[in-house]
Amino acid sequence: MNDIKLALLGSEGAGKTALLVRFLTKRFIGEYASSASFYNKRMSIDGRQLNLEIFDPCSQSGSSRCILEESASWADGFVLVYDISDRMSFLHAKSILRQIREAREESRKAPVFLVGNKQDLCNARQVHGEEGRSLAQEHACHFQEVSAAEDYLEIYNLFTKLIRRVMENLKHRADRRRYSGSKSMAKLINNVFGKRRKSV
Repeated sequence: MNDIKLALLGSEGAGKTALLVRFLTKRFIGEYASSASFYNKRMSIDGRQLNLEIFDPCSQSGSSRCILEESASWADGFVLVYDISDRMSFLHAKSILRQIREAREESRKAPVFLVGNKQDLCNARQVHGEEGRSLAQEHACHFQEVSAAEDYLEIYNLFTKLIRRVMENLKHRADRRRYSGSKSMAKLINNVFGKRRKSV
């Protein structure tokens, strides 16, 4: 069983918990009390059994740096949500994205999906799709606009795509560790036997 840890980040009212509950239960519920929660889900992707842990901390503003640092060191991947009808939530997402990147070492970069939620409120749009796409390109992360209220399949595909990226990232890191470990072992063996040959 593979353990995959995701953190769900965004400012109050962006709909991040609605997005998550839509993924976990297929249901849409519009209003939530703002409290930190852990969610667990067992699922199978590409024939592999996964134990999915998702941390949904209470909504972050620019001042909640400690929550962000904890999430950044714990999570294997991130869903960062803003509301396309609320420019302030986009600015918060921008700040959170920068803090995630600062908190992660270069070798431990985790996949980040930037998500513009409430696509169904296009008539009240304050953040254009190009702005989200440009921010995502700047930070080398995936970008998508969705509607938690309208489309379960889109939300499901978003999370499964992120989980696949996380699995690839974890495998790549494990392969690199194995490779550097085997190089170190080869060097050690070479040193030991090399010295023996010289002493004979």
